[in-house]
Amino acid sequence: RRVRLLGDCLISAAFLSYEGAFSWDFRNEMVYEVWVKDVQERGIPLSQPFRIESLLTDEVEISKWGSEGLPPDELSVQNGILTTRGCRFPLCIDPQQQALNWIKKKEENNNLKVQKISSFNDPDFLKHLEMAIKYGFPFLFQDVDEYIDPVIDTVLERNVKGAEGRQVIMLGDKEVDFDPNFKLYLNTKLSNPKYSPSVHSLYLHLHVVTLKGLEDQLLSVIMGFEKKELEEQREHLIQETSNNKKLLKNLGDSLLRELATSTGNMLDNTELVYTLEETKSKSSEVFEKLKLAEETARNIDELRDGYRPAAKRGAILFFVLTEMALVNSMYQYSLASYLEVFDFSLRKSLSNSVLPRRLKNIMSTLTYNVYNYGCLFERHKLLFSFNMTIKIEQAEGRAPQEELEFFIKGEISTGITISIKPHPLRVQLLLFSPQWYDLDGPEQATFPMKYDESLSAFQKLLLLRCFRVDRVYRAVTDYVTVTMGENYDTIYEQSTPFSPIVFILSPGSDPGSDLMKLAERSGFEGSKFKFLAMGQGQEKIAVARGQWLMLQNCHLLVKWLKDLEKSLERITKPHSSFRLWITTNPILDFPIGILQKSLKVVTEPPNGLKLNMRATFSKISHETLTQCPHPAFRSLVYVLAFFHAVVQERRKYGKIGWNVPYDFNESDFLGDSNIPWGSLKYLVGEVMYGGRAIDSFDRRILTVYMDEYLGDFLFYTFRAFHFFSNKDVDYKIPPNGPKSAYIESLPLANTPEVMGLHSNAEIGYYTQAAKDIVSSLLAFSHSSGDSGGSISRDEYISQVAQDIQNKLPKLYDMDVIRKKFGADVSPTTVVLLQELERFNKLVVRMQRSLAELQRVSRRKGVREQHGTGDTQRDWSCSDALLSSRRWLVRWV
Repeated sequence: RRVRLLGDCLISAAFLSYEGAFSWDFRNEMVYEVWVKDVQERGIPLSQPFRIESLLTDEVEISKWGSEGLPPDELSVQNGILTTRGCRFPLCIDPQQQALNWIKKKEENNNLKVQKISSFNDPDFLKHLEMAIKYGFPFLFQDVDEYIDPVIDTVLERNVKGAEGRQVIMLGDKEVDFDPNFKLYLNTKLSNPKYSPSVHSLYLHLHVVTLKGLEDQLLSVIMGFEKKELEEQREHLIQETSNNKKLLKNLGDSLLRELATSTGNMLDNTELVYTLEETKSKSSEVFEKLKLAEETARNIDELRDGYRPAAKRGAILFFVLTEMALVNSMYQYSLASYLEVFDFSLRKSLSNSVLPRRLKNIMSTLTYNVYNYGCLFERHKLLFSFNMTIKIEQAEGRAPQEELEFFIKGEISTGITISIKPHPLRVQLLLFSPQWYDLDGPEQATFPMKYDESLSAFQKLLLLRCFRVDRVYRAVTDYVTVTMGENYDTIYEQSTPFSPIVFILSPGSDPGSDLMKLAERSGFEGSKFKFLAMGQGQEKIAVARGQWLMLQNCHLLVKWLKDLEKSLERITKPHSSFRLWITTNPILDFPIGILQKSLKVVTEPPNGLKLNMRATFSKISHETLTQCPHPAFRSLVYVLAFFHAVVQERRKYGKIGWNVPYDFNESDFLGDSNIPWGSLKYLVGEVMYGGRAIDSFDRRILTVYMDEYLGDFLFYTFRAFHFFSNKDVDYKIPPNGPKSAYIESLPLANTPEVMGLHSNAEIGYYTQAAKDIVSSLLAFSHSSGDSGGSISRDEYISQVAQDIQNKLPKLYDMDVIRKKFGADVSPTTVVLLQELERFNKLVVRMQRSLAELQRVSRRKGVREQHGTGDTQRDWSCSDALLSSRRWLVRWV
């Protein structure tokens, strides 16, 4: 082994020097494929098989880290090595705060000093840091942002001066004695921070949650809830095994030390012989304990594996949540807050003595609660639910990765080719049939050529993507049908004194009235509910003892929110009834710490006529509907609700719906006990809704709606007036009485005719909606650390560029062509020669662009693995690729 240490130490030193900031996939590729292969080719001795962990740590230390809270997966173990073995101070990029909890547990007995800091404005931090440096205490900077005060640069660089007797370091303008036992840790919850070059003296390493590691954590949570005694036994066993391994190692070290210091004849040394016998006896005893512990752990693991499907589902759903941050910055979730949702789902799911049924209950409840907890904006609900479904289907083996890649990216070549197992299929352009144009989705029409019988539901989406992109959105809706409405009672049930409830406002929305109603139902009306409006000088009042506190318009004072974030972290024993409610606009620089631990609610109109009318009627009490004695009052409210839904639904069709996009909201909706018909018609059409319309044609549309709805309603007051009818559904005013049952009978999806538009209006809307979903899925697929066999974005771009480059035609030899025509050149020939010259220039430009694109893709691959990829530049590559393909198709 002494010979093999040469290669082992070479690769281990390179790992410690360079690999910290990279993902697990890139680390493994670089170390075990590139470096190991290079060392072997150079003939340098190397252990086989080589593992980083075998040289830089051991089972005893890994077991100890596990007992301190470090997950046991390979990435976390590597990060533990980087934190403890690096010659530089570590900066942990730790979005889920796993490294933070481990460091606190690891150093809790060493007088760890923790400085919660995000702006280095605390005047006391230098004093605390000085004491830690002088007396050799570990020091932790928690929640560091992208700015690090240069005053600590000398500490970060370990710029220690002096001899061994007295070492000093400059801290600001002061000379401080330096204790070699001093340790410095920096921790940030930012997932992709951008630091100045001075930070390069630190050792950056990426602490991220892996799918397998999170699955094991969630399995422990489930077992702690379902089989608490068994999980406690397992944890005790882990701790005992760690102690026994440590004892065994100490015994071996002690024996070696005695042998090394022994002089003379070993048999005459009675003390050494006694030590040998005692060591042998204790070692045998420890071996037996370890053997028994191993057998017990195996039996416990077999029982625990029965609950693993639920843990796997929970891990998948968490990664679906974290991916949504790529769509909107307000989607920020911490692992700690997700564990609260997970625990809430365990408590709310129905119990069952049969394990498979219990698991089914847990998974269904968890999926529903995660959807309610995680999906905020109405426009993202289908994307979120579809991504959730795809991830679950992939885990069950029902949505192969190659099929998903085809759905997201299409075929690499310019032809349309699909290879679907177990039914090989090749779709050529010649297959186009009028039947493809009649498709509304997998369940609305029959696929041509008997594809209904041979393809799965997901494979039908692939065909629709080829022939009817405008129907993909509806098909996805059919593939995953999920209905959700806002319910503040449910949000309150999930909330805790430590988790704020953040209302993300949309134009015209005001959750205050709904929240006041909830406060009255919960017994927190009057003085128990405090309202504070930001920007009015009331920001310093932030104490509520068992009360509800609502901070409004927090987007106006983002700097103060950072102080609020610190205040929330200092709360240790709040009153059980305390709740913090926050309203804000969606902004980029809202503190991540508040977003990660909060429950988030978005107040915006739902998508679809049915859901819109359901939301409107849910806010109208039965007393309001029955207090007017007029027999037509309920039907009038229904007509106005239908009108309100129609004017909101028209907005999604862009310029075809409204010339100017208007934010019609619930504040525009009118309900009154008196019915002045003429005034009401003018008030609704010209004032409440028409007051927003600044375009004359849009105003005319609103007037026509009023004439159509209220005018005909007056004529057919006591009849069943029909708004719109087709072969599927009849939109009409239901008979007198409750209208909710009729609303529930309406379809989730509506044709444009209901909004007074031509059926072609939805083609553009659904085409763009499908492209938005595919674009988001593409971003998700390349941000995931677990590729699942998928090629990277850069490899895909490089392959497509290479494919197009291979199909480029050769340049025309203009001199040869001119000689063929001779001196007699007609005007048509002149035009032809000009076009051929332009074509040559186009081909040359495409060749150069495609070559540059491939070089950029190769360079970007390394940057994206580092976590510092430029998204905007990435999309420009895709745009260039699409432009090249478009020109090629046009000419060829």
